[in-house]
Amino acid sequence: MFTGIVEEMGRVREWRGDTLVIDAQVALEGTRVGDSIAVNGVCITAVAVEDAAFAFDVSPETARRSNLDALRPGDPVDLERPLPYGGRVGGHLVQGHVDGVGVVRSIAPDGESYLYAFDAPPPLMRYIVEKGFVAVDGISLTVAEREATAFTVAVIPYTHEHTVLGARSPGDRVNIEVDILAKYAEQLLAARAPAG
Repeated sequence: MFTGIVEEMGRVREWRGDTLVIDAQVALEGTRVGDSIAVNGVCITAVAVEDAAFAFDVSPETARRSNLDALRPGDPVDLERPLPYGGRVGGHLVQGHVDGVGVVRSIAPDGESYLYAFDAPPPLMRYIVEKGFVAVDGISLTVAEREATAFTVAVIPYTHEHTVLGARSPGDRVNIEVDILAKYAEQLLAARAPAG
């Protein structure tokens, strides 16, 4: 479980077949082989911890459901270690199980902040509500506006500078994880609905 509060931006060092190697510092502290790390919001397992880097195997399923397959050497990535029991939840509960890939529609200045609009797959939009939570590339964000196939978030200067959002441009693909509580509520209500 994660909180969507990015600890650092790492950099892609290389791909070794289906193994992604990422340079990092903060996220390496206390990390061992077998530990989970959120990389752009994708919970993946460290299979090697090296000097100033760790490696992760990326399965075809993970590649299909996320934007990790588009990463190239030198690309920045958002990194977060799992939430320790009893730790502070500064964002919202994020599983690191990406629900789908969206696309940056636009980025507009809003005072010193920015408004980011994202096109999202229609099946995900039913879980996205104004003032609700959404994780974009692993970043816990609050939905400012919602349309039928898109949503907008306000991004403060700190988040813009210290996450991969600052490197994003219109047309870029982003990982989206909707609020798990909305999915559970939908399933529970569907199970209680009268038949026929």
